[in-house]
Amino acid sequence: MRALAKSSTLYVGNLAFSTRASHLRAHFSTLGPVAAVHVGLDRFRKTPCGFAFVEYESRAHAHQAVAYLTGTKLDGRVIRAELDAGFKPGRQYGRGVSG
Repeated sequence: MRALAKSSTLYVGNLAFSTRASHLRAHFSTLGPVAAVHVGLDRFRKTPCGFAFVEYESRAHAHQAVAYLTGTKLDGRVIRAELDAGFKPGRQYGRGVSG
């Protein structure tokens, strides 16, 4: 819980498999500087699997993104964004069997 209270990272879900990091950066940078984008990958095929982590430079911009970008369309899909405790290597593979 402590990490979530200080985090400026978002979990972004319901992405199209065709969505790339550059699409996410362009969409989310409308609200502030994006420090990093990590696209979720299928553990075995290493292809995008519908989620990502977007790290902002400030927590305030992350809060704005949750408020204003959840429910918007990106690459034809209505996305959802929520605060996340932070990206760590390995999390890009998700929790499922293949990602």
